[in-house]
Amino acid sequence: MTLYHFSEEPGIEAFVPRTPVHRTDVEPLVWAIDDWHAPMYYFPRDCPRILVWPLPETTGGDMERWFGTTPARILAFMEYAWLERMSSTPIYRYEMPYEGFFSLDDAGMFVSRETITPVSVEPVGDLVAALRSAKVELRLSETLTHLRGLWNTTFHASGIRLRNAQGWDYVQTPAPEPIRRKGS
Repeated sequence: MTLYHFSEEPGIEAFVPRTPVHRTDVEPLVWAIDDWHAPMYYFPRDCPRILVWPLPETTGGDMERWFGTTPARILAFMEYAWLERMSSTPIYRYEMPYEGFFSLDDAGMFVSRETITPVSVEPVGDLVAALRSAKVELRLSETLTHLRGLWNTTFHASGIRLRNAQGWDYVQTPAPEPIRRKGS
């Protein structure tokens, strides 16, 4: 399995576990994402976005309403205000070794408590083209607030950096249970 970490920084030699700035309750970790879910990070770091994809239990009604006839495997929603940054911000894809990581069993996310040396790094290039190549349809709107109901559909919905979205009243959710390795 291939794992990646995405960054606006081109020369990271080692990833040291750290606590997310806005989640001081989370232990220091190095984060990575699997190949299938990697397009979730083909965006500038602070860009608010919502991504949805069908699950085995997704209803035909939800598919028709949101996906219609698009051949996309994922829908990505972003605010127009971020379009220029989407076109001008370089993003680098670091390939990470699988060893040392464990799955969170959530949207392709993997974490490590160890310092990780990347295998390689390369620029993603044109982010909109990268999304399109990955069969991710980018949809733009003035705000994302009208999409709050996506979490009440039969899709998987992931919201990233929503604290930066216009008009989004970001409420910190309760601290999650500590992350544990399976079998521990």
